[in-house]
Amino acid sequence: MLISRFRYDCFFRDAPMVVSGLVIQLLSYPIGKFMARVIPTTDYSIFGKKLTLNPGPFNVKEHVLITIMANCGAGTAYAVDIIVIQRVFYKQDFGFFANLLLILTTQLVGYGMAGILRRYLVYPAAMIWPSNLATVALFNTLHRREELAPGQWTRQKFFAACAIGSFLYYWIPAYIFPAITALTLLCYIQPSNVVLSQLTGSQGLGMGVLSLDWNTITAFLGSPLITPWWAQVNIMLGFILFAWIMVPTAYYLDIWNAKTYPILSSKLFTTEGYYYDTLSILTPAKTLDEPMYKAYGPLRITTFFAISYGIGFAGLTAILTHTFLYHRKQIWAQWKEARGASQDVHYKLMQAYREVPEWWYLILFCITVTLSIITCEVWDYGLPWWCVLLAVGISALFSLPIGLIQAVTNQQPGLNILTEFIIGYILPGRPIANVTFKTYGYISMSHAMSFLGDLKLGQYMKIPPRTMFMTQLIGTFIAGFVNLITANWLLSTRPNICTPEGGHFTCLSANVFYSASVIWGVIAPERMFGSTSIYHPLMYFFLAGLFIPVPFFLVSRRYPGTILDQIHIPVLLTSTGMMPPARPFQYANWLVIGFCFQYCVKRYYNNWYQRFNYVLSAALDSGVAVSAQYLPLN
Repeated sequence: MLISRFRYDCFFRDAPMVVSGLVIQLLSYPIGKFMARVIPTTDYSIFGKKLTLNPGPFNVKEHVLITIMANCGAGTAYAVDIIVIQRVFYKQDFGFFANLLLILTTQLVGYGMAGILRRYLVYPAAMIWPSNLATVALFNTLHRREELAPGQWTRQKFFAACAIGSFLYYWIPAYIFPAITALTLLCYIQPSNVVLSQLTGSQGLGMGVLSLDWNTITAFLGSPLITPWWAQVNIMLGFILFAWIMVPTAYYLDIWNAKTYPILSSKLFTTEGYYYDTLSILTPAKTLDEPMYKAYGPLRITTFFAISYGIGFAGLTAILTHTFLYHRKQIWAQWKEARGASQDVHYKLMQAYREVPEWWYLILFCITVTLSIITCEVWDYGLPWWCVLLAVGISALFSLPIGLIQAVTNQQPGLNILTEFIIGYILPGRPIANVTFKTYGYISMSHAMSFLGDLKLGQYMKIPPRTMFMTQLIGTFIAGFVNLITANWLLSTRPNICTPEGGHFTCLSANVFYSASVIWGVIAPERMFGSTSIYHPLMYFFLAGLFIPVPFFLVSRRYPGTILDQIHIPVLLTSTGMMPPARPFQYANWLVIGFCFQYCVKRYYNNWYQRFNYVLSAALDSGVAVSAQYLPLN
């Protein structure tokens, strides 16, 4: 509850805080040890069964279950963005119960899908889920004793030293000297040079910007100490191609009148470069007012924002082609073998426990889909029942290929653009219907990935599956309530929240979400990307993405063992999907650190890497997150 509440305080701020289950994983250890010592071991008889509040020493499996429950509540419910833009930008509020149903259903639909996909994305040994490696390393650090050579540090000692250092250091960028969050070194050469500022500024393309803030670097991509080096190479290629080649080329060639607008922004503009007043083109029912729109003029976005959509289009179709070319045999084999034939040693050891039958997940899936339809029909979200089914169908279709990517690369391609695009054509001029469809279509998949990652963690740590099932459900329900209560409290008590006048509470995520609701919902794709729009060429990126993986696949099969085997087109194209709100300098610094550890340290100091790399990642994350609890939020 506490981590979920704090996460939402940070969610509304201009510098999002990464608060993961590592914080609870760290803090719960001494608390669990203390409670095991002081709670009486007295047995109680309830309905003929003996129970005790203290069954014995605090063990690693109890610790894992606490962390799993924290993981279910550590993130922010995407549906809260709908609630925020309704209240702040569209001046709507459907009430607490409707909002709660929206949050819970969008999260739990994905849980039902996760259970069906276990045989493909959890049981096989190849599905490693890299994000779990730091978590497992921390569990081992806290619960296992090591055999050491004289003078050698234990993992516990190393973790403690790094976590304390991270805790103390974070006060400098967060409170004492925020300038080191983004040192624009090259801008100092000629501060008045506009082009230099656009290319090398932290608010521009971030070339040469140095960040000394771990939270800023990891805010959107997670820890660079976890993502495999081959995946980071693909992210680097995609980032350089997009942010440092395509965007400046298009901007300085003045494509789409690019110079009328900032080089980097997620804001919406008129053709003259002024901010777009969305409310002036809406009816009281929050749908598009055609005469007012024609009088006000078309909407424009920055070149950066436009190209990011094009890259996203290509990434979506590339996922389908890549999955067919590279994984069709694996998927078919898993389908035939089903669960019992998995060769993963962790899965074989899990046979000692009773598995959760698939029909449990199917029932949960059917119930949550039904509640989703009821929510959208009873309250005026503008989304008919068949659109809810379509959204869930899209999510189900893409969950397997995206899961195959995330389980080995630690990167998750999003479905936000695809879902916005489809519903924008089906129901143009309806922004709330658009974002609701997007949430059911995208976040159902995203939560399925989160649940699958936790199931893999449970497999690594040998947690009984049925206990995992209940832990995840309870954690999700608690987090849903806390998310909504915290969001309502902040929206009611913070003046000018989510606006430029809101101080630190500018809501970067909600502002991007709102801009997308206007582009795809109010204006709709036909006006934004249709044949009469200046942005129409971006539609050809769909076709390009469909074919780009093919030559790489053919060449890698003709010449195996070359560097082309490491090219992963979906990761290359979708890895920049966090920009905006992420900024290029965050990607650049993330990649530099990744190169240092995942390439240099792993190659030249492999013993240290195997022993301490994931422990260091967990320590840095934990130190920052705990330090943030003591920093003033204003």
